[in-house]
Amino acid sequence: MNSKRSTQKTQTQDSTTQPLPTTQDQEQELFPVVGIGASAGGLEAFTQLLNNLPSNTGMGYVLIQHMNPQQKSMLTEILSRTTQMPVTQAQEGMTVEPNHVYIIPPGATMTITQGVLKLRPREKTYGLPMTIDSFFISLAEDLKNKAIGVVLSGGAGDGTRGLESIKASGGITFAQCEESAKVSSMPNTAVASGHVDFILTPREIAEKLTNISTHPYVNHLTAVKPTEVIPEETDALLKIFHLLRAATGVDFTHYKQTTLKRRIQRRMMLYRLDNLEDYLHYLQDKPAEVTALYQDVLITVTSFFRDPEAFEALKIKVFPAIITNQRKVDDPIRLWVVGCSTGEEAYSIAICLLEFLTNQGINLPIQIFGTDINEVAIEKARAGIYKPKQVAEISPERLKRFFVPVEGGYQISKSVRELCVFARQNLIGDPPLSRLDLITCRHVMIYLGAAAQKKVLPIFHYGLKPTGFLMLGTSETVGEFKDLFTLVDRKYKIYGRKMASTRLAIESITSNYPLTTAKSQLSVNDASWNDLEIQKQADRIVLNQFAPVGVIINGDLEILQFRGQTGLYLQPAPGKPSFNLLKMAKKELRLELRSLIYQAKTQGESIKKEGIQIEEEKHVRLVSIHVIPFQITGLGAELFLVLFAEMPMKTTLLSSATRNDKTEQQQKNSYEQEISVLQQELATTQDYLHSIIEEQQASNQDLRAANEEILSSNEELQSTNEELETAKEEIQATNEELNTINDELQRRNIEANQDSGIFLSCDRF
Repeated sequence: MNSKRSTQKTQTQDSTTQPLPTTQDQEQELFPVVGIGASAGGLEAFTQLLNNLPSNTGMGYVLIQHMNPQQKSMLTEILSRTTQMPVTQAQEGMTVEPNHVYIIPPGATMTITQGVLKLRPREKTYGLPMTIDSFFISLAEDLKNKAIGVVLSGGAGDGTRGLESIKASGGITFAQCEESAKVSSMPNTAVASGHVDFILTPREIAEKLTNISTHPYVNHLTAVKPTEVIPEETDALLKIFHLLRAATGVDFTHYKQTTLKRRIQRRMMLYRLDNLEDYLHYLQDKPAEVTALYQDVLITVTSFFRDPEAFEALKIKVFPAIITNQRKVDDPIRLWVVGCSTGEEAYSIAICLLEFLTNQGINLPIQIFGTDINEVAIEKARAGIYKPKQVAEISPERLKRFFVPVEGGYQISKSVRELCVFARQNLIGDPPLSRLDLITCRHVMIYLGAAAQKKVLPIFHYGLKPTGFLMLGTSETVGEFKDLFTLVDRKYKIYGRKMASTRLAIESITSNYPLTTAKSQLSVNDASWNDLEIQKQADRIVLNQFAPVGVIINGDLEILQFRGQTGLYLQPAPGKPSFNLLKMAKKELRLELRSLIYQAKTQGESIKKEGIQIEEEKHVRLVSIHVIPFQITGLGAELFLVLFAEMPMKTTLLSSATRNDKTEQQQKNSYEQEISVLQQELATTQDYLHSIIEEQQASNQDLRAANEEILSSNEELQSTNEELETAKEEIQATNEELNTINDELQRRNIEANQDSGIFLSCDRF
């Protein structure tokens, strides 16, 4: 079969920065490439694998073997006898063709870009050369879901990171089973990472590769993109989302649909299922597959000091600004690492910050919060234990200073681990952190849908201090929220927080579906759904036409929500924008509002007052105010609904004392009316002063109680201090006794040695 990549020979763009071609013609031309890595004992595994592979699978095969760079390789000649496919030692610029086998030359590191093999001399690293990882990672970036990785017999842990990248890009991963491998540490390390789809013998791997070579997910003859196999909205797809949410509590409808569909189709391919309905039935019959799909969707690729230049940018542009913002000695530096995965990103930032503060001679407390939705990853982050291959690119100086050797690898030193707190968090559903100096959210936004991204960025703005910074991935931006963030570093997407012109409404995204099983949710028929929508629409009309206008406020009198047109009662105050109710209310309503809200708060019931006058030009409007306290389940804080309504048939003209034609009776009525108004204002003022006095008394009581608690705590601390002093004296006394005993033992040891010398002398005589 002739290669369909011949037009790509001249396209030699860097695989680490350029994406895979996305036109429909190029998508159809791609065929799967199988990267096969091995080390000690790999020759036998290679032979068994190739011997059981047919010569017409339509896939290309690239073998990566750990070789001595000083010796000529005979692997090409040996493997040519085991397969009918052409076997060639790879050369620079060679295009991979289907049904061909390519072997890495000795002393080289090989990658693939646009189907073209790239060779360079093997670089010296801080650890073992990871030639298998290098090829697998480039294969994942180049071929996405058409990349296949196989790890066979060998020592160390090369290939595991590469399999992680292949699986994250939607590819398929294999590892040789322990029983059939001559040296099993390399495939066992890959299996332990959780990124291997099939654990088989070389013969079984060949059979599985032959089996999947015709599946539409990887078949190069497929005329459509993999994500187009699944329609935009289907009952089966929605039911799968329901199953995921019922099992994990995560609503994946807010995630990027193309990525989710690719993951789902990948799982379908593993079980040779071509129909989405069949996969839905498989999920319903095997709950373990729901968990496997969940972990497949959440796979992330991370490493220590990923994009090292980005961390240098933090040291140059962010950390100096953080420590110079009039920071007090006891004010901790607070950082939030969003999507921290297994912790490498959080620990890398902690190490960089510690290095920076040490170089500056500054000692400040540090708090780093790492959050991720993946509980398995969070547990690994808390342990802080990593395989040698995961720390291979870390300099020996950092490895010695910030890591501790443990069995099977290295652990982050306790001094660094104590700075980091890891917790599971659903970014688009759980409350955010606050008062942060820096938020890093690298390579997370690209997996969220547009609606979720628009909700997340205001959350980040809310969580940052006025002088805080936000760092995104190199392919991510703040989009339409340029009024919230100012660009600090274009290349590494570092932004500074701006002051918002208006108060932002921070909303967590609610699920599209209630947390019930998929069957019960989807059993609602169309008629009942339509009745529900009709009722909702009717309720909206009634509320808009006849319900009084008002606002919802919190205990600090800050307006959280407007209901209806409140312009007759509230208006923006001059000066700095504010959503405080008393600042926005018309002057005639302020005393009444404060008094009514205080009564509603203390009595715990709704309070209403009518007949409040508002003067407008030469007219008076009578208004009623109704304050209703309420609470939201789970929120805890008390809220208040403040409603305004016009009093009907109460509008009168203001009397004018200057009218010459006014009768004596009219003047008398006017005086009585003015007296009534003054009496009402006096009563309102008295109520207001009374509420202020009660508030002050309550505050005084709280202060006294707090003072008593402080005094009590002080006494407890003094008592504890005395106990510690006593314990210290006891320890010193014990230490002196131990020293005395030690001296006595040393003296006796010397005497015993002298006696033994005398006995030896006597024996000679």
